[in-house]
Amino acid sequence: MDTYTATKNRLMQLCYEKHMTLNQLANESGVAPSTLKNILYGKSKNPGIVTIKILCDGLGITLNEFFDAPEFRQLGQEMD
Repeated sequence: MDTYTATKNRLMQLCYEKHMTLNQLANESGVAPSTLKNILYGKSKNPGIVTIKILCDGLGITLNEFFDAPEFRQLGQEMD
């Protein structure tokens, strides 16, 4: 699994756990729905940490909570 896939999966998991739609997350965080959809559907494969932080704020979690998940602990080093 790569970082993009881990990020996308984590966002989807958190929305499911918090019973939030993508539009609700966009509204709560102030991120444009198109930006969120671009992240989740592959158009934006490198979301910035500021965007992730704003989404975390909308989810009511910290960055530590976002990245404290098995999918991130299992990532290897990515070299491009």
